[in-house]
Amino acid sequence: MTARADGIAIAVRDLTKRFGKKKVVDGVSLTVTRGEIYGFLGPNGSGKTTCIRMMCGLLRPDSGSGTCLGFDILREGDAIKRRVGYMPQKFSLWDDLTVRENLELTAQLFTMENRRDAVGQVLENFGLAGRARQRAGALSGGWKQRLALASCVLHGPELLLLDEPTAGVDPTARRDFWSELHGIAAQGIAVLVSTHYMDEAERCHRLAYVAQGKLLTTGTAAEIVAAQGLHTVTIRGPRLHALAKKLEKIPAVEQTVAFGTALHASGSDRDSLLRAVAGALEGGQGLEPVETSLEDVFIYLVNRFWANCELR
Repeated sequence: MTARADGIAIAVRDLTKRFGKKKVVDGVSLTVTRGEIYGFLGPNGSGKTTCIRMMCGLLRPDSGSGTCLGFDILREGDAIKRRVGYMPQKFSLWDDLTVRENLELTAQLFTMENRRDAVGQVLENFGLAGRARQRAGALSGGWKQRLALASCVLHGPELLLLDEPTAGVDPTARRDFWSELHGIAAQGIAVLVSTHYMDEAERCHRLAYVAQGKLLTTGTAAEIVAAQGLHTVTIRGPRLHALAKKLEKIPAVEQTVAFGTALHASGSDRDSLLRAVAGALEGGQGLEPVETSLEDVFIYLVNRFWANCELR
């Protein structure tokens, strides 16, 4: 059965990649469906971009196998590339060309038919018609981002690869960008996006978290949080840094994380956590049980991963 027939955009098994002696991706397996926004998260240098490039036939793995858009990632990379739109973190279009000229050149590179109509349509769809004659280099970060996304979808790809596309963009532009992404996904296009922003992670249909090339978890945000079984309390008041140091020595408190003017403490046993934190509070400090956040869970997963590495 082809990927187009069964709704699967990407299905890969045991992908591994080394650069010299360093294993950058280590046995990653996952599936991405059409019409899905799939978020890739992880620390810098964790292998996110390398993994995405292998899944889409842009980089050959040392071992592993899979399909992308119905094509074998090992043997049919060229066929995959023609069906993919890629948006790097750094703006990569031509600053000295106008918005329209950038899109027209992109259309030529993909040897598109009816280029004029396609460019006109994407200008309208992305709200760029009023800026068609403006040079790309003079655009703000948010408008450059919008132009880059318009260029990605111009040739009608079945899959979008977005590498930290909102880095350095203001919150309003980020919100508008994600509205565009959900509209694109609703058309049946698969979207793989790497991000460091937790609010963006929660906008994805499903997520993968990668550290040191290993896939630590995958699923919806709610599934990932539930799977860890963590309970969390938030603590407010003075001297929170000193309190965190005290809580770190208590077995029932498995994690403490500062969140602005509050401190989150988490543990697997709710009653033991509440007793431990309540017993450690000082004057002016108070606690309140809260829902464990996705960020709490990701910090917990990474800390546990590194602890396991140290034990080996």
